Amino acid sequence: MKRLIEEFKEFALRGNVIDLAVGVIIGAAFQNIVTSLTDDIISPIIGLVAQTDFKELVLHVFGVNIKYGSFITAVINFFIMAVVLFTLIKVMNKAASIGKKEEDVPEEPTTKSCPFCKSEIAIGATRCPHCTSVLEETE
Repeated sequence: MKRLIEEFKEFALRGNVIDLAVGVIIGAAFQNIVTSLTDDIISPIIGLVAQTDFKELVLHVFGVNIKYGSFITAVINFFIMAVVLFTLIKVMNKAASIGKKEEDVPEEPTTKSCPFCKSEIAIGATRCPHCTSVLEETE
């Protein structure tokens, strides 16, 4: 049991779990802002067309109320959250990549070793400048 507690503590105190918890809390708080934006500003503006609050639009079918205005408000709410999260993640990824250096591309060799005297010579050499041996051309 003690080992299980230690493993859980190691898991819970890792940076990713704490970051996730902070993200959920901030996301919930931001959701209230977006809900207020759609309920208090966007829905009434769209509702000007129907001469009523857009969220209160209801379709009556056989005694059942279908609240399509409320549904459309929720869809608008979702799209606003999706755009904001997409933008936030894009900015965070850009900020995280600023400090990272692009990986070095391996350069093609410019020298080779003479098979006779083992000295370093130019890659395109046909004769070794050190031992004057004739080198075979390699592709």
